[in-house]
This record gives sequence, C-alpha cells and structure tokens, in this order.
Amino acid sequence: MTIPLLKRYPQLARFRLIWLAPVFALVALLAWALASPMGAGPDDDYHLASTWCANPANTSACLPGSDSTERIVPEIINEAPCYAGKPETSADCQDEYGFDSTPTLETDRGNFIGEYPPVFYAFMSLFVGPDILAAIMAMRIVNVLLFLGITVTLYALLPIERRPTLVWGWLITTIPLGIFLITSNNPSSWAVIGVGSAWLALLGWFETRGKRRITLGALFAVSVLMAAGARGDAALYSIIGIGAVLLLRLSWTKRFWLDAILPIAMTIVAAVFFLTSRQSSSGTQGFGGAGITPTDAVGGSASDSLEGFGLLAYNLLNIPKIWAGVFGDWGLGWLDTSMPAVVLFGSVAVFVAIGFGGLSRLSPRKTLVVLLLALTVWVLPAFVLYQGGDVVGESVQPRYILPLIVLLGGLLMLTRGAQRIEFTRAQLVLVGTTLAVVQFVALHMNLRRYVTGTDGASANLDAGIEWWWDIPISPNGVWILGSLAYAALVFVLLREFSRRSALERELATRSSLA
Repeated sequence: MTIPLLKRYPQLARFRLIWLAPVFALVALLAWALASPMGAGPDDDYHLASTWCANPANTSACLPGSDSTERIVPEIINEAPCYAGKPETSADCQDEYGFDSTPTLETDRGNFIGEYPPVFYAFMSLFVGPDILAAIMAMRIVNVLLFLGITVTLYALLPIERRPTLVWGWLITTIPLGIFLITSNNPSSWAVIGVGSAWLALLGWFETRGKRRITLGALFAVSVLMAAGARGDAALYSIIGIGAVLLLRLSWTKRFWLDAILPIAMTIVAAVFFLTSRQSSSGTQGFGGAGITPTDAVGGSASDSLEGFGLLAYNLLNIPKIWAGVFGDWGLGWLDTSMPAVVLFGSVAVFVAIGFGGLSRLSPRKTLVVLLLALTVWVLPAFVLYQGGDVVGESVQPRYILPLIVLLGGLLMLTRGAQRIEFTRAQLVLVGTTLAVVQFVALHMNLRRYVTGTDGASANLDAGIEWWWDIPISPNGVWILGSLAYAALVFVLLREFSRRSALERELATRSSLA
C-alpha cells in the first residue's frame, strides 16, 4: 500500500512557494552583481576612491596627496572604467593596470571635501582589503543582502494588505536601471533602497503595535540613514517620503502626534545630511553643464541660446525623457550600455498598466499625495536644470530621480483598509511574462557590453570571451540562472497575490450568503 506523499511528510502540506521568493531574488540579484566589472557604475572612479579613502587609519589603501583635495590610491581604482564611453570595448582593458594595491597614483576624484555624505563610504570601507576585486564583490553582495533583508522583513511585518504595495512598488520600477544600481558599488544603491523602503516602514509604524511596530520603526530609521548617508538628494527624497506618509495618516489626535515624534526626528536628521552635503547647492545653482554633453540632449542639440522662459518651457516639456531613462531609454553604467526598444516598451507598459490599476483605488488623501509627488518628479529636475542653465539630456540623469519613481510606484499601489487592487489571471500572466522577458534581454545586453563589447554579435555570451570574473560559472550561466531566478520570483509573487485574492473573494461570498 502506497502512503500519499503529503501524509508521509506533513510538513510539505504546509510548504508555500512564496517562501522561495527570497532565494530566487538572491540568485537574480547576484547575477546582476556579476554582470558588470569593477568601475561599471556611473562615476565609479570617484566613488571607489571615496570608499578606499573613507578610513584614514587604513594607510595601505589610501594615502594623503599633495594637498587636501587629493589622495594617493591604487591605480586600478582610478583607471577601472577604462572602457567608459567606448561601448565596443570590453572590460579586459583593466588587465593593463592589474588589480594590486600598487602601483598608485594621485587623484582629486573623490569625496575629499565633503561633496557627498560620508556614511555610505565609511560603511563600505569596512570591506576594503588587499584583494581589490574581492572587496568590490563583497560590497555588492552586502548591498544585495541589505536590500533583501529590509524587503523580506517589511513583507513579514507589514499588515497583509500592504504586501502587494511593497512588492509591486519594486517590481514595476527596478528594471533595468534600479536592479543595476542596487547591485553596484554606487551610493545611488543606498538612495534607491533607503527611499523605497523608509516610507513603507514608517506607514507600518503608524499601522501596527507591539514588537512589530518597534522593529518597523527601527527599519524606518535605518532606511532613512542609508538614503541620507549616501546622497544629499536622497536625504531630501527621504523627507518627501516622510511627508507623504504624514499626510496620509494625519489626524488631530494625541496618539498621532506621539507617533509622529519618530518621523519628525528623522526628518531633522535627513535635513542635516542634506544641508551639510555640498550636493545641496545643485538644487539651488544647478550643475552648470556637468555630465552629458549638449549634443546628447533631447531632439539633438538644444539651442545654447535658450534662456529664461524658453529654457524652462523646453525642460518642462521634455522631462519625461528623464523618466524614460529609468526604464531603459538611457544607457546603463556610464550611459554607454544601450538597451533595445523592447526593454523600454515592456518596462513602461508594466508601470503604466499596474499604475492605472492602482488609480482604481483612490482616496482623497492618496489622490493628493500622488498628485504632489508626480508634480515633484516633473518640476524638481526642471528647476535644477533651469538653475544650471542646462537642458534635458545634460547633467540630471535618470538615476537621480529613480528613488522618487520608486516612491511613486509604491504610492500608486497603496490601498485603504480592506480595499484590493484586482487583476485578472490573464493580466497577471501578461505582466509577469513581460517583466521576465525585459529582464532577460536587459541582463544579456549588460553582460554582452562588458564581456566582449557591443561589437560581439553572438547570442552566446561564452563565445569569444574577453573579460570575466575568475569564477567557475560562465557569462551564459549567470545570464540563464539569473533570468530563470527572476522569472521564478515574479511567478511565485504573482501567484501568491492571485491565490490570496481568490481566497478573499471566496470568504466574502460565504459571508454574504451566511
């Protein structure tokens, strides 16, 4: 007589696929961490030097330069992006410099006069060691674990009705730019993680009690410190997220104002980071032409004679071009890893489709908050460009506003009370398939750009390898495993939402018939 499997192993009956979601997410994120070489993040020569020099006691990593604005660092730290701006060049150009702590060179490219907040660099400097590549990968893995740890904790502690908000907020805003940055050595990783997590943790602080509330409050504080301690603009975005939650939860009661002490305190902390960062001057003075050249501006070269109202109007009308960069219209890395149109079309389609679903559940406060944030995402970059005399395509990059896009995506999916945002099974299948395909293509394109350069035409990433990590898994293996893991992650998450919605409908039907 055969004993049914579930009777022999009753623990299997209690097993749920959603428990595998963190594993799938870990594999997918690690694939992206491996998909680019040292120095691939935007301005990584600056950020890596800042990390190597963040600990003055570590004289083997960084030495004082000839003046206070310069430091002596390993040559590879400054020269790692030897392929930047040359998409047909693979990352094997790094071999010319080697990965030892010697030779060294003097550079002024670093956070040596306090342009950025110090927290990100100070934390990451803990992983600096004699093996430079191992240190680079350790920092990326730490970023992945921080993101997963915060997100999984939020999923476990938030009220059940907030879980779709958490998951959808990340799914619809992170391909391809978000996932590239989260798994990089760039401080924008903490900006995205911190801003995208802090507001939901704060919402949970207001909506829960007991130990869960204490943990969510701590998570909120950590997330704000991560964002504000990484970039000055992220400190401002944290304040915007806090303001959004306070508007959503505002009530003229003693309990509300007691609960508001924590977010008010963290607002002050974030404001201090913002005001003491030299980045804050960009908000009032602009960048003054830094970054992308005017020939890369929208519609070709915008006229240098644009000024006053003409400059402001031009930028306001073209700001959506910067939004599109979040979804693949601009290149990844040093803006030199182009994505095919299917990535842009697919990721925008998912954001719009799911976002419109979120708009089906509006309350007066949600409407106000979403409108104010959408206005901020439009007006803020236009103002910064105007102050610097720049046009869209210069200076302000999509990664600068990505944290606000993540915040907007989450707020769109916010519901009130027992409200649900319903999607049919066919809609979920279409959205899940689109996300999986977009990630599949984006990961391949990112790997191709560094493994052989864009002049490599084969779909087989293992053909003609010029650059790769010294690991037993090949570029093709990373691509396939990462893509399968991401597809599985999307499947189990959407399956969980579909199953829960069906269960809630069944319970509602039984209740109405009783």
